[in-house]
Amino acid sequence: MISIKGLSKVFKTNNKEVTAVDQLTLDIKKGEIFGVIGYSGAGKSTFVRLLNRLEEPTTGQVFINDHDLITLNTDELRLARQNIGMIFQHFNLLWSRTVAENIAFPLEIAQMPKTERNKRVKELIQLVGLTGKETAYPSQLSGGQKQRVGIARALANEPSVLLCDEATSALDPETTNSVLDLLTDINKKLGLTIILITHEMHVIRKICDRVAVMDSGRVVEVGDVLDVFSKPKQPITKKFVGQIMGDVEETEDIDFLIQHYTQGLIIRLHFVGETTNQALISSVAKSFNVDINILQGKIAQTQRGAYGMLIVQINGENQEIERAVDFIMKETSVEVEVIRNVN
Repeated sequence: MISIKGLSKVFKTNNKEVTAVDQLTLDIKKGEIFGVIGYSGAGKSTFVRLLNRLEEPTTGQVFINDHDLITLNTDELRLARQNIGMIFQHFNLLWSRTVAENIAFPLEIAQMPKTERNKRVKELIQLVGLTGKETAYPSQLSGGQKQRVGIARALANEPSVLLCDEATSALDPETTNSVLDLLTDINKKLGLTIILITHEMHVIRKICDRVAVMDSGRVVEVGDVLDVFSKPKQPITKKFVGQIMGDVEETEDIDFLIQHYTQGLIIRLHFVGETTNQALISSVAKSFNVDINILQGKIAQTQRGAYGMLIVQINGENQEIERAVDFIMKETSVEVEVIRNVN
């Protein structure tokens, strides 16, 4: 468990004070992938740097493995940091060192014997999928390969916590997905607690168990990704969800559907979790004497299940339409919202 209590960071510049992180309190479970999302200036990168004291906090406590990192002296902090790996947006590799030498660097600092060091480097190269690139220099690698070196280096001392500060922001979508798959695999194999800082909702959706939304240095919403995704409470959270699902409240789209599809009932169906995998539309069409036309929809997968929305038109006799809708509402966990009632 990582427990963060009342964490703040105030920067003083030109006789002004800027609060980057403001009385932040969070608990992060052991072994989970925890996402922190926010727009530029939200304080998320400062927050993650406070966790290993790359930035010194103004106030607060950070407990990792029951030790408050804020109270540690220089020598104690150096030892504690061996338990906390970190990867960065721009890789932070040593350009004059090969892949193997970059990965070995933290082991050299820890004064691990050369034989053990070489063995550990070989294991890590295999783990991150860089076999054959041991003697390559960073300038000879793709962006995804550089980040894999960064991940391997961060894992060198066998940490229990991995901090990822915008680790995929400099990568193209395909490479981003491969790095996220690697982080998921590492989390499962090693039982690592991963804290992932990002401004991209699809990154959170793809691999995180829980998420905290930051705005102006504060956590404004926190919870399971599926819960936050399906029922966002704060305006900023709804904006992030809109990156994936689109704005389901777009009145122009709804007005167009109502005007264009003039017959029958138009409803919005909200799917959460396992219900997205049910053949609901097919089942209703077979069980009731109605025609169903899908007008609009999106479904997105998360680590805890799927969330989706469909807007459908149901045509038929009024009584049969009512029976079909009643079935959906009572026999499934799909939420029904009427957009336009039967004419």
